[in-house]
This record gives sequence, structure tokens and C-alpha cells, in this order.
Amino acid sequence: MSLAPFVASPPNVVEKMLELAQIKSGETLYDLGCGDARIVMMAAQKYGAKAVGIELDDGRFNDCAKRVKEAGLDSRVKIVHANATEVNLKEADVVTLYLLTSANERLRPNLERDLKPGARVVSHDFSMPGWKPARTEEIRETWGSHTIYVYKR
Repeated sequence: MSLAPFVASPPNVVEKMLELAQIKSGETLYDLGCGDARIVMMAAQKYGAKAVGIELDDGRFNDCAKRVKEAGLDSRVKIVHANATEVNLKEADVVTLYLLTSANERLRPNLERDLKPGARVVSHDFSMPGWKPARTEEIRETWGSHTIYVYKR
């Protein structure tokens, strides 16, 4: 069952999400519903992170795996064909989300169970019900705005 329709985060939003996550080289990022793999690829290329993209949709999963391989990132980026609600997140230092608030709420028990102290959750446009963000940042553009929520465990 899909947690949200696929809508790609604009590159400037991806950049800001990773900046606000304060991701460091060697840390592990999980992108739940990785769409076209742009977040995991940028995390590996620009920040030296290990990255895991979780994608349920067959076509997007195949496209992501192909993009990662073509970019030569398959040693640092892994795309997993799975339901985000069933993934073990114990290795995650950062989790990125661009899912609906209702999907975030469904994932919250897994995040609370799995994430280690100091892990960060960064959500594009949709808050995590029941959690207070450590930081919220708005990116204004001529056609609208984006909100990024940063949570720390």
C-alpha cells in the first residue's frame, strides 16, 4: 500500500533538507519512499553519506536502482524494494520523508522504536503528529513555498 503519491522534491529543497539534517560523511541516511533517488544520491555525492532508499513501486524501484548504478554510486547507495512501514531503521542517522501527514503518523511507531538517540528525521511539507520539531524552515518561491521540519531523537 502506497503511503503517498510520487511528487519529486525540488533540488533546492533536497539540498536544504540535507543541510538542515546536518548529515556528515559516513553517516547513514534512509529515504522512505525514495521516488527517483535524488535525496539518496545527493546525500552520497555531496555529503559522503551511506544512503538507503526505500521504494515500494516496482517501476520507480527499478528506475532508482538503474540511476544509482549509472551514477557509479552503488557502493554507497542501496535501493531496497520494500514497504516503508516494514523497514528496520536501527542503522539510520537521518531519515528523510516526503509523505502525507497521515503516512508520517503510521511510520511514527517504527521511528520511535528504531531510531537511536541523536538521529534526525527531516520531513518535507508534512509534520510528524505528536512530535515537536527542533527546527522548521520555510523556503519561499515565486509559485509557492515549502516547509521543512527537522526532528531530533
